[in-house]
Amino acid sequence: MNIHQIRNATIVVEYAGKKILIDPMLAEKGTYPSFPNSPRLDQHNPLVSLPTSIDNIIQNIDAVIVTHLHLDHWDDAAKEALPKDIKLFSQNEEDAAEIRNAGFLNVEVLKEDTIFEGIQLFKTKGEHGRGEILKMTGLVCGVVFKHSTEKTLYVAGDTVWYDAVQEVIDTHKPEIIVVNAGDNQFFEGGSLVMGKDDVYEVHKAAPEAKIIAVHMEAVNHWALSREELKNFANEKGISSNVLVPNDGESYLL
Repeated sequence: MNIHQIRNATIVVEYAGKKILIDPMLAEKGTYPSFPNSPRLDQHNPLVSLPTSIDNIIQNIDAVIVTHLHLDHWDDAAKEALPKDIKLFSQNEEDAAEIRNAGFLNVEVLKEDTIFEGIQLFKTKGEHGRGEILKMTGLVCGVVFKHSTEKTLYVAGDTVWYDAVQEVIDTHKPEIIVVNAGDNQFFEGGSLVMGKDDVYEVHKAAPEAKIIAVHMEAVNHWALSREELKNFANEKGISSNVLVPNDGESYLL
């Protein structure tokens, strides 16, 4: 497989001969207002430019997975750029209805046993924060990819570390795990996605797996930098297992 980090949570996964775009936020730098009640209110989102053109990103894409509909995972630029007949997977029927309302014609709800072009896709649970903040953040999902010619891949999505992530690892034994690890947060409510301690828990649960940390330094409420996560991984002696790509970087695995 090839995992290409675009920006924020947006990645392109080439897996078993298919090219799948996940959580496309494709707007130009500074298009949207900053997320309120959080750091860097003077900086508009996204904070950084795409590493390549939208045309290059969506070229030859076979399918799109949208784990949830927050702006930094599914934005107007993506809705405008993607072909309306492209295969598109959502986490539930409510999200699917919104995506169809945007004009998309081939939307399917991910299940625990979805098959796409011979690839097994397993929808996984996630919690977009802890405690009271979950009432605001809403439902999210991740997805596990399996195919006889590939290693098992787990794209965890916008989740913190909690027991359901452990269960996914125990059940599917992924060899590659993509985590959203910017420790994004508002001034109250705590982490919305994984921070460095969460990443360490993922490593302890899957010590042989390669962990790829994305969703970093791209929207104004990030709290964990790439440099800090790399330093933490070095301190813990796990830097060979924790990969922290720059935008535009890819890994052949």
